[in-house]
Amino acid sequence: MHGPRLTFLGGVNEIGGNKILLEDRDDRLLFDFGPSFSPRREEFYINFLQPRSTSPVKDLLEFDLLPRVEGLYSEEALHRSDLAYQPPRVHGLFVSHAHMDHAGHLGLVDPTIPVFVPDSTRRLLDAIESCGSQKYGDHDWRRLEDGKGVKVGGVEVVPLPVDHSIPSAYGFLIHTSEGTVVYTGDFRMHGPRAAATHEFVRRAAEEAPEVLVMEGTRAGPDPRRNFSEEGVRSGIDDILGKTELPALVSCYPRDVDRLTTLYRAARLAQRDFVIPLKTAHLLSSIQADLPRDAPVPGRSEGLKVYHRSKKVYYKWERPFLDDAIDAEYIRHHGRDVLLSLDLPHFAELIDLRPPKGSPFIHSMSEPFSEDDVDDHVLSNWIEHFGLRKQQMHASGHCSGPELHEVTRTISPRGVIPVHTEHADAFAGGGAPVRPPVKGVPMAIRT
Repeated sequence: MHGPRLTFLGGVNEIGGNKILLEDRDDRLLFDFGPSFSPRREEFYINFLQPRSTSPVKDLLEFDLLPRVEGLYSEEALHRSDLAYQPPRVHGLFVSHAHMDHAGHLGLVDPTIPVFVPDSTRRLLDAIESCGSQKYGDHDWRRLEDGKGVKVGGVEVVPLPVDHSIPSAYGFLIHTSEGTVVYTGDFRMHGPRAAATHEFVRRAAEEAPEVLVMEGTRAGPDPRRNFSEEGVRSGIDDILGKTELPALVSCYPRDVDRLTTLYRAARLAQRDFVIPLKTAHLLSSIQADLPRDAPVPGRSEGLKVYHRSKKVYYKWERPFLDDAIDAEYIRHHGRDVLLSLDLPHFAELIDLRPPKGSPFIHSMSEPFSEDDVDDHVLSNWIEHFGLRKQQMHASGHCSGPELHEVTRTISPRGVIPVHTEHADAFAGGGAPVRPPVKGVPMAIRT
């Protein structure tokens, strides 16, 4: 095969797990490197049954949950694997954003391979690593700046911000020896930074790209409403305005847009917004990258931190303990708070004892199926305590019609669906659809 080629090592017919290898002459670049949300992983690894830390690559290769790529993995990660260590044969790894399914396997990568991220993403990765089990490893970190091209060999990569449900999400314009490849990363058109996505689409259209590699999480059948962040805010305002009972909410702790929405809604309802210790740590760690109206402990009026009763607190938790509140405070001041409570911490309800009928706002994605395990457990807790569940969420991904609109605007010579279970749904966008086959190289030009 002559000319630049793309090999999709993950994200094919599945949600998440993007691992896109670009080869152009002697240059080999990788875009994103994370695990997928494929049910296949849960056929072998779930909850406390996980790949062994002493042989992670070996254990993941056993079930084809990791690509067999020479010159990519660190010698330590390859311990006991039948894939022999080789000096790096990948010249750069570009991370579109800090979600697990795009960055979660960085810890397996050879530390001498340059990893390109903006400073803001690096700070977020550091914050995530400092307060959990996720490890990204030591790397030759290289800085990306908005709109500024980076040359790796003969390939130039231009990072441009897009709107997504996590700070510092990027798409890329990739200039190869035979034209431009556009990679969207994960993106949406209906969030607070929609203008950034529209600018990315405009710049991509100017390139007249050979191919558009586009995520399609919500392509195909999608029963979810396409709420905007303003729509979520309006719904939460309505809920809080109609109750004097304690109000609880679950949301993604790294979705700063949602946390900001909840904080503003709480303040309008004359309530304090109460967040867990881990959320407080993340917000404090990246506060330099956040807008002034984002909630930050010690900076934002009406923001409190909730601490669970524990025998030992981690070092990163301790700075917040002096001013933190507990279950007893919530029991006595419940009508004055909006409490963020994640599913792993639902045991706190036993101490909180919210009155029956208290609203519980589920501000996360709806389950993809009725037998979703977490949703089943969540329902049991809500029923036991007599809470009133309300669904209020704005997706971090484009709807099907929005994906078609983006394709028509950019007008590529071809579109390659990734991060989707419904590649066939891309056919309505007006560009020839080129479904990838996992592990099989495809030329950027047809």
